[in-house]
Amino acid sequence: MHPAFATTPAEKAVPIILASKAAWEADGDSLDDSARRFAEANGFQAKSGQYLALPTTNGDISRILFGLGEKPDQTRDPFLAGKLPGLLPPGAFRFADTATANDMHLATLAFALGSYRFDRYRKADAPKARLAPPDGVDIADISRMAEAASLARDLINTPANDMGPEDLATAARNLARRFDAEFNCIVGDDLMQRNFPLIHAVGMASPRAPRLIDLTWGDPAHPMVTLVGKGVCFDTGGVDLKTASGMQIMKKDMGGAANVLALALMVMDAKLKVRLRVLIPAVENAVAGNAFRPLDIFPSRKGLSVEIGNTDAEGRLVLADALALADEEAPELLIDVGTLTGAARVALGPDLPPFYTSDENLASDLARCGKTENDPLWRMPLWPAYDAWLDSKIADINNAPSGGFAGSIVCALFLQRFVEAAKTWLHVDIYGWTPSAKPARPEGGECQAARAIYRLLSERYG
Repeated sequence: MHPAFATTPAEKAVPIILASKAAWEADGDSLDDSARRFAEANGFQAKSGQYLALPTTNGDISRILFGLGEKPDQTRDPFLAGKLPGLLPPGAFRFADTATANDMHLATLAFALGSYRFDRYRKADAPKARLAPPDGVDIADISRMAEAASLARDLINTPANDMGPEDLATAARNLARRFDAEFNCIVGDDLMQRNFPLIHAVGMASPRAPRLIDLTWGDPAHPMVTLVGKGVCFDTGGVDLKTASGMQIMKKDMGGAANVLALALMVMDAKLKVRLRVLIPAVENAVAGNAFRPLDIFPSRKGLSVEIGNTDAEGRLVLADALALADEEAPELLIDVGTLTGAARVALGPDLPPFYTSDENLASDLARCGKTENDPLWRMPLWPAYDAWLDSKIADINNAPSGGFAGSIVCALFLQRFVEAAKTWLHVDIYGWTPSAKPARPEGGECQAARAIYRLLSERYG
């Protein structure tokens, strides 16, 4: 069970009343007169995120009031309860309302996600409030989702000096050991010998050798689900150098890798009936005399020659070789996740990753699962007319054609060229970062898309 949850029996935990403004104004959630007067004297109006501890006659806490504000349920932040761990004193608490099952699920998940602190380099006082699991909530499922989110956040928040390709491989190896999965890693010049030229090209300028991380788990007789995560541990932009401001959070450019590891943790912990494979091309896009350059041409594992339109479009290059490898096994479901384009952020902002697939059932199921888990995604089109923009005059394909339009779509179309045999392919362009703190989502590295995909996999292979 996640450490945010208490083993205290619910009847001994202090109740938390989640009060909407309308309900509070109507009847004060049925408080007795003295409690109502105390709340009014302290200015409690059930505003969004407003908190008040009500005392007993001997000075203990009798209950907690927590405001939900006046927004209707469908527009209210489902993770508002994620503020509570930072507000509550030490002790055991429980939710005491009659919310719907999914609202209670999300409030409980928000409490666990809001308990996260990144304390590797500076002591951070972890919340000492614990939540007694509500009746009817699958606390084991919520615990694994919260643990997975912590894993992704920790990996992304760790700076590049301590989270290079080898460190990322170590994290994957530790996860494999925990679940008795097979682990392999192809390192450095062996990438050329094993036919991964694009991964090698992107990572060869760094003194920290590039590598392809490969984890497999589960019964080979089960349907194959392959996850591919972009593991660019730091992105300078390469020869097409980013500005100083553009590099400020580039430690997060391995967010795709962090999130597929988080997803793998959930899949393996839940023992889903899949044959799971996780592929992570782990590199550092550095600047040196041997760095790859604009207009260079490299072969790919797929056999397509790739002209380099921009060295700062490196993520799609390393994913291309990994996708080609994954596709050789013709998995039932092939999913890639990466922090790939600024264009996706311009279109949808940091909180709403676009996804791409030609599978209509998958698209509708994933959107629904994203809503269920408050892990939203938005489908965007694999617009075939733009595929011609990838043409090169001297190679099979260009990784970043000039023009600048529809950048996220063009990236998805580039990756689609490397997938043929997989029954279904899903591409997700995440941000992997929360720019400013929100309930249950502290500023910094974020777990995006992993919970939504896990819920979909649970429904299909649970």
